[in-house]
Amino acid sequence: MSYNGYTQLPSGSIDYEHRQQQVVANTYDVLQRTTESIQRSNQVAIETENIGTGVLGELGEQRESLLRTTRRLEDADQELSKSRIIIRKLSREVVYNKIVLILIIILEVAILIALLVLKFAHL
Repeated sequence: MSYNGYTQLPSGSIDYEHRQQQVVANTYDVLQRTTESIQRSNQVAIETENIGTGVLGELGEQRESLLRTTRRLEDADQELSKSRIIIRKLSREVVYNKIVLILIIILEVAILIALLVLKFAHL
C-alpha cells in the first residue's frame, strides 16, 4: 500500500528511513555535481583571466609599436614638407635660369642680326 509516495511495510510501519536516506544520497550527489561544476567554472575563469592578461600584454606592446610608428610618420611628414619647399625653390630657380637663357639667346640673335645689317649696309 502507498501513501503520499511512502510505502507501507507488511509490518505496518512506513518506509520513512529508507526514503530519507535516498533523499540524503540524492542531495549529496547533487551537491557533489554542483561542487565539480563550480570547480570547472573556477578553472575556466582562471584560464580566461590568464588569456586576458596575455591579451592585455600584447595590446600594450602593439600600442607602443603604433605610437613609435606614429612618431616616425610625423617625422617623415616633416621631412616631406621640407623636401617640398626645397623642390619648389629649385623649380623657381630652373624657371629663372630658363628665362635668363632665353633672354641671352634673344640678345645674341639680335646682335647677329645687327652685325649682318651693318655688314651688308656698308657694301
